[in-house]
Amino acid sequence: MIELSVATPRGARLRNFLAVAGPGLVVMLADTDAGSVITAAQSGAAWGYRLLWLQAALIPVLYIVQELTVRLGLVTGQGHAQLIEKHFGRFWTWFSVLTLLVSCAGALLSELAGLAGVGALMGLSAPLTMFLVATALLAMAYTHSYLTVERIAIGVGAFELVFIVVAVLARPDPAAVAAQVVDIPFRDPKYLYLIAANIGAVIMPWMVFFQQSAVVEKGLTVESMGAARLDTLIGSILTQVIMAAILVATAATLGAAGKSGSLDTVEQIAEAITPFLGGFAGKLLFGLGLSGAALVAAIVVTVTAARTLGETLKVNCSLDHSPREAPWFYGAYTVVLIGCAATVASGANLVSLSVGVQVMNAMLLPTVLGFLYLLARRLPEPYRLRGGYAALCAAIIVLSAGFGVYSGLAGLFS
Repeated sequence: MIELSVATPRGARLRNFLAVAGPGLVVMLADTDAGSVITAAQSGAAWGYRLLWLQAALIPVLYIVQELTVRLGLVTGQGHAQLIEKHFGRFWTWFSVLTLLVSCAGALLSELAGLAGVGALMGLSAPLTMFLVATALLAMAYTHSYLTVERIAIGVGAFELVFIVVAVLARPDPAAVAAQVVDIPFRDPKYLYLIAANIGAVIMPWMVFFQQSAVVEKGLTVESMGAARLDTLIGSILTQVIMAAILVATAATLGAAGKSGSLDTVEQIAEAITPFLGGFAGKLLFGLGLSGAALVAAIVVTVTAARTLGETLKVNCSLDHSPREAPWFYGAYTVVLIGCAATVASGANLVSLSVGVQVMNAMLLPTVLGFLYLLARRLPEPYRLRGGYAALCAAIIVLSAGFGVYSGLAGLFS
């Protein structure tokens, strides 16, 4: 019997990466949530390929923001709320946490409304869909550790890859893509509103809190910095490829049919991608993709809200604790989930809610990104944000937050 030789350095690096990977991929799959899917579909329906450039432009922005988050978690071993309290005091901690809770509640409403829409495609009522989803998410949290929940999130989030298949099957016209991607109507308030929605759909306040706490809860240290950064980079690219695929699929199908405009329900969005796929196949693929996107995001935002509140109250707030050991954490998780599920079961306009939530996220960016930058500037050497890269980060944060707020206000008050 021949024994295997000692693993090569390349094999060892791969094993190390796989051991570290997870938080970045989970948060990025959650980033392409139900609201993001709706926002990308609306962008393609209303403007064709004219917002496609934005999906590519947001990749480095997303990576830079989340890399700072990873850096803070690995170097300090503390969650985001804990660091804000340490450096800026209790007032700003609660201000930041309340901002996060608003964002999480809005996001969770959007995810659950997306799942209710998928349920409607399958002939299920909203109350029944909410009961099934809430029961499944509660059972997952109450009976599994963080690592198991991470694997579940990646597994359900993988269904989002069907959107890439849909985009390929839609066969977009290269000439139309080339012509429209450089036709940018910056003076149109409706276009600016969707720019703000797309920025808010990609850079969300809860992502910062979740990934920082996740790397801490997973027990990662500064020795894992390279692998954690790669995990974040792969996730940043993947989430924007999925967003672009949704936009392309919707623009291609509606463009080929000579149609454009607003999509007001999940059913309309599903039907918009069926001409090349057939009614059943189109609805099935869209339902799988949207369900994966909404479920992974629902897991992340609910855990983030409960965990951050626990950090602020200085009580146990980990999925590795039992409900008896962390009653505040599981109590908050349960209340937020059931409250949002009941709201969606009562009926809501999914598309208006989803796009509105993304604009709200854009309006909250100055607070979230401001604290992120200031905290990264206070890290010990050699991990402190400094020099030319600090200037680049500052410019990207100011431009992203400023343009997000400007575009949102322009769209809201036009």
